[in-house]
Amino acid sequence: MTITKLMIAVSLAVWLNTAVADADPHHKGQQIFHAFWLEAQYGGGNEGGIAHLDLDGWIGGDTHKLWLKTETKQQKGRLKENELWAMYSRNVAEFWDVQAGFRHDTQPESTSYAVFGVHGLAPYFLKTDAHLFVSDYGDVTARLKQSTHLLFTQQFGIEPYYRLDLAAQRVDRQELGRGLTSGRLGLRFNYEISREITPYLDLRYDRKFGGTARIASSNDQRRDSYTVSLGLRLMF
Repeated sequence: MTITKLMIAVSLAVWLNTAVADADPHHKGQQIFHAFWLEAQYGGGNEGGIAHLDLDGWIGGDTHKLWLKTETKQQKGRLKENELWAMYSRNVAEFWDVQAGFRHDTQPESTSYAVFGVHGLAPYFLKTDAHLFVSDYGDVTARLKQSTHLLFTQQFGIEPYYRLDLAAQRVDRQELGRGLTSGRLGLRFNYEISREITPYLDLRYDRKFGGTARIASSNDQRRDSYTVSLGLRLMF
């Protein structure tokens, strides 16, 4: 069922991209490009060993893109989180795209979402991803991610970032309270060997808030955690 939903999501996104491109006379003859970033990192903290594998990128032109991403987390050798995304992304202003598509999670539970959001560069060079999710159960959640890259030399730089997750209602099956559910604050130290290869050290702090934190405490789970990881980012 997971593979079927992902194939439907990708097929629909490709169809939307083609349909809009055919309706746009300025799109004729536009070259198709792609850019993907693969990140793999492993580290540990007060929750034990944690591994992340993320793929994020797009295929298309300046105006219309098919955006694909996956986010996977393993903890102590067990798969804890797994997200698969497929979105149609359209440029509407300088440095800004609006996006719509699908997301399917296989962990911590099998759930599908409709996705609506924006991707772009906010003032002060803040890379921004803001998305609203409507699940097949009718739950409404949202996620905001921002980061920036500060260079000290041609190769060495730091990348502060944060992430906020919110829920419009209590979601018992996912142990989420209403409002701000969790936050993440991190700092990466990047060393760019080349434009395509960047190893890094990642320091991250995660915390649950409000009703989500109370649910975690009642289930004898931690409200917060820290992780120190070594990672590698590849661009292709």
